[in-house]
Amino acid sequence: MERTFVRRTGRMTHGQRRALAALLPVYGASLFEQKGRNIDFEKIFGNADPVVVEIGFGMGEATAVIAENNPDVNYMGMEVHTPGLGRLLMEIERRGLKNIRVAACDAVEAFNAVNAESIFGIHLFFPDPWPKKRHRKRRIIQKPFTDTLASKLRVGGYLYMVTDWTEYADAALAELSATTGLENAYARFAPRQTWRPKTKFEERARAEGREIRELFFVKSPPAEFF
Repeated sequence: MERTFVRRTGRMTHGQRRALAALLPVYGASLFEQKGRNIDFEKIFGNADPVVVEIGFGMGEATAVIAENNPDVNYMGMEVHTPGLGRLLMEIERRGLKNIRVAACDAVEAFNAVNAESIFGIHLFFPDPWPKKRHRKRRIIQKPFTDTLASKLRVGGYLYMVTDWTEYADAALAELSATTGLENAYARFAPRQTWRPKTKFEERARAEGREIRELFFVKSPPAEFF
């Protein structure tokens, strides 16, 4: 699968730089410490609480709020945008959160090292839609990667995607619907999940007239054969 992101450094504030230097060693997770070893979430978090992985958390606004509201769930944020990493680290410190770890990594590579059926949930809030037709093969929600995502979810776990790009929403609906092991929790698109906080990005998208669409799929038990 082609790289699903463009590594953008972007402008960083003094606070974000400080957070990266001082807090990444504390709240950062080195997912590939031992070559050939799968990711050990219990070791990373120091407990066996359920794990939710967020792919591309942006500036981490929603991530911090959701984690604060759910202290008995562990949240692993994967991001390559350094200002976003710094900003979420600042929020972790400000809110005194103990259940978030961040990893500066390619999610596609990282998921290959995740144990099967070890994750409770996967969040993808406004992933890059790669709108140009020639770039659509870079979208993260497409097979065979959706098969990988499904294999890492435990039975009853969920995948929750939100996008402001209508064509991507339609394409993602088709890809997830064709993924073995996933079942749509709704007829087509999901209603807004009230526990997900609105971000500045979402408010801007709405102000510019873009429709927000949500997808919520659940990992189903394997089919029984007689």
